[in-house]
Amino acid sequence: MTGEAVYGSGGENVLFWILAIVMVPAAFGLLFARKAVHAALCMATVMVGLGIAYLSLQAPFLGVVQIFVYAGAVMMLFLFLLMFIGVDSSDSLVETIKGQRWIALVFGIGLAVLLSSVIADAAFAPPQGLKDIDTGGNITTLAGAIFGQYVWAFEVTSALLITAALGAMVLAHRERIVPKPTQRELSIKRIKDGPIKAPLPAPGVFARHNAVDIPALLPDGSPSPLSVSRVLTARGQMRAVATVADDVATIESEIDPERRGENRDAGERGAQ
Repeated sequence: MTGEAVYGSGGENVLFWILAIVMVPAAFGLLFARKAVHAALCMATVMVGLGIAYLSLQAPFLGVVQIFVYAGAVMMLFLFLLMFIGVDSSDSLVETIKGQRWIALVFGIGLAVLLSSVIADAAFAPPQGLKDIDTGGNITTLAGAIFGQYVWAFEVTSALLITAALGAMVLAHRERIVPKPTQRELSIKRIKDGPIKAPLPAPGVFARHNAVDIPALLPDGSPSPLSVSRVLTARGQMRAVATVADDVATIESEIDPERRGENRDAGERGAQ
């Protein structure tokens, strides 16, 4: 490999075409996806495929950084922002910033002209092997290029990513049709519309057993159906208050010592 680039073993060619089949449709999905979340997922797919391509070209550090930083951090940040804001199929077509489409069109044309001029004047040196390029090590050579020759482009790219994150939040912002209700308005609406203003009564008449299926008693002695879960009522597992009538005498005897003695004497006579 010294002094000359060697391209394309059979495995590299197969991997290239496999990645092309995956990345090209994902790239078109980024351009023509109708939902912002789908576009972000397509972009993440392209970045992961690009990282795999770097790994196959014996650039492990660049490939891992591409996957972890761009696909795993930057694109997931965009995806998180879009999902956090709550963008769905009913995206608003109303411009929150007046004239943003014309501004985007002007900047798009300017970017296309700039890229065309740069690509037209680009000059490529003859290809070299990795051993000649990475004489000081892959990471050292890459760091020297990023923070030396291309430091300005690197800093502009970092600022561009931050701007893109803020732009995603602005573009995905929905215009509120009605004003946001205040806490006072919500409380007034709850008192006006809500049938129940106080907490529901706790189930169970006595605490001697698991009485979640027994309705609570109202002050007039009638059972409260609101105290029992609707699931138990639908299943027919709600017990009537009359089923615990036998427990009343037992509880009263435990509270009243005189009745406790009467019940004990009655029990002894029954045993005889």
